[in-house]
Amino acid sequence: MEEHKPVISTCEQDQHVVAAAQHILKALAASKNVSSDLRKTLLDVESQLSAISIVNERKGRGIKPLENRLKCVEDKVTRWIANPSMTWDSSPNQSSDYLKVVGEIQTLIQSLESFSVVNDNWRQKELLERAYAVLQDAMSRLERELDHILVEHKQYFEPEYMSFDSKMDMAYDESFREVEDEQVNEVSRSTGSSQSEANIVDLMNPAVLEYLKSIANVMFDSKYHQEFCQVFISSRKDALAEYFVILKMEKLSIEDVLKLEWQCLNHEMKKWIRAMKIIVQVYLVSEKRLCKHILGDFGSFYQCCFSEISQSFMLLLLNFGEAVAMGTHTPERIFRLLDMHEVLEHISVDVDKLFFEEVGAFVRGEFHKLLTSIGDTIKSTFLAFRNAIATNHSKTPFPQGGVHHVTKYVMNYITTLVEYGDTLNLLLAEECSTDPAVYKQETSALSLCPVAFYFRSITTALESNLSNKSKLYKDVALQHIFMMNNIRYMVQKVKCSDLSHFFGDCWLRQHTAEYQRDARCYERVTWGPILSMLKDDNLPNCVSPRTLEKSCKKFCNAFREVYRTQTGWCIQDSQLREDLQISVSQKVVLAYGSYTGRNSLNIADKYIKYTVEDLQSYILDLFQGSPKSLHYTQQRN
Repeated sequence: MEEHKPVISTCEQDQHVVAAAQHILKALAASKNVSSDLRKTLLDVESQLSAISIVNERKGRGIKPLENRLKCVEDKVTRWIANPSMTWDSSPNQSSDYLKVVGEIQTLIQSLESFSVVNDNWRQKELLERAYAVLQDAMSRLERELDHILVEHKQYFEPEYMSFDSKMDMAYDESFREVEDEQVNEVSRSTGSSQSEANIVDLMNPAVLEYLKSIANVMFDSKYHQEFCQVFISSRKDALAEYFVILKMEKLSIEDVLKLEWQCLNHEMKKWIRAMKIIVQVYLVSEKRLCKHILGDFGSFYQCCFSEISQSFMLLLLNFGEAVAMGTHTPERIFRLLDMHEVLEHISVDVDKLFFEEVGAFVRGEFHKLLTSIGDTIKSTFLAFRNAIATNHSKTPFPQGGVHHVTKYVMNYITTLVEYGDTLNLLLAEECSTDPAVYKQETSALSLCPVAFYFRSITTALESNLSNKSKLYKDVALQHIFMMNNIRYMVQKVKCSDLSHFFGDCWLRQHTAEYQRDARCYERVTWGPILSMLKDDNLPNCVSPRTLEKSCKKFCNAFREVYRTQTGWCIQDSQLREDLQISVSQKVVLAYGSYTGRNSLNIADKYIKYTVEDLQSYILDLFQGSPKSLHYTQQRN
């Protein structure tokens, strides 16, 4: 039987060679024939060989235990990989054990790398390769664990957590159509300053945060930081995408937004306003806290991860706003634009804080560009409104001389804009011109602000437009009724709302006098010629009964015609209507009663069609908007 010789390892062979070399060097150094310099050199070389011998001896003793430890962790990792269930779901203790095993692999790798390589030690390389392979497998498993925990333990908050309502939800149509006062419904809200600290919520189950942080520590220590960040960013982006679905936010391109009809666009704008506030002030603030909690120990990594998670979604929101700013807007759309601007202004501090780092500079810049764009669109829309009023021409007179739809529209429009006064003052500050000198008498700060100037310029344009519309009436008296109605409506809207602070007492006095002047002009035009029939100074000194009867008849016929016409005219303001009826009654009834009383003996009863009481009653029928006629088929007794 062949005898097997013992196998001598490469390490042992190296040690034998070194020992032989040491023995030769010592013998040479001991020879008396060697010079002192050569002897010194031989001893130095022998010393170096001695050091190598010690290292090889230690290595020979250290490799085997490391190999055994490596085999042990290989077995553990293999078992965990084979187990389909996640360690955290099984037991937090098991998760802790797994992380310890990964830590042991790292220690093994460091130990193996610390061994000096002599003559290309293949055993050391082999063990290192196995250790790195085990680490790769462990990291792959840990990535799955990380993704699983991020998905299964994410948390959301209800969108109702915060709300943002428009200050005024206007029911304006797309054109200058009638807008009734009751359609303007105020909705209170608070704007306030940034409330981010109070709005932070837990987007992950707090119970898993420390484990996630431990995973981060292990993966970063193993130089698998890129893999950790990729899994973390991907999972958190998916979570944010899901929350966009909860908020019912669609991914609309700029082209899609520009094609939307106003009804749909208005709906999307309302959703956007709410989403911007919730996403920035709650979700992203909470998201950045989560990133910092898990990755805060690794320098700027948490900032980079947060930027990667949030940027595409912020740009999606900002692109919608930019598309809205690019569109063409009719005056009534300004309210939704103002809501957008105010929410952007409201969250600007939060955006600056969230994206203050260099990696967030692009989002921060795009946000402020949008704030400027929306502001410019509001300015252009508001300033164009005045021109729209001036060019609102009519071809036919407004029925019954009542308050025109344009008047209601404009006054309700600017009444609503009062709620956005602070924003408009900021936007219009550079556009403001010098106000007419008459308003310099005002002492109220609000009456001298940019918005006040533009409000007054708008009503000036409205008055000019109304004056042109009044000329469409052939009846001069109806022209004055129309102007009286509309100016009175404007005065009442200013007096009974916060507009009074912007227009001031001077404007109110001036325009009150203006509609009162129209009332006097109406009386003069309508009743002046009729009352002149009842004046004795218009008759000869010696007046025959027939002449008196003829004058009385002419008065009654004229009154009947006025009654037929002016009962169909409309003064909607009950106080204004009553005041004018009283004024007319005082003049007409007094003159008629005096005339018939003075000449009662000279005028036959059949020519006195009305009593004083009749006239008083008939005058109360005027301006009711319902035409009536007087018929005289019987002679009065």
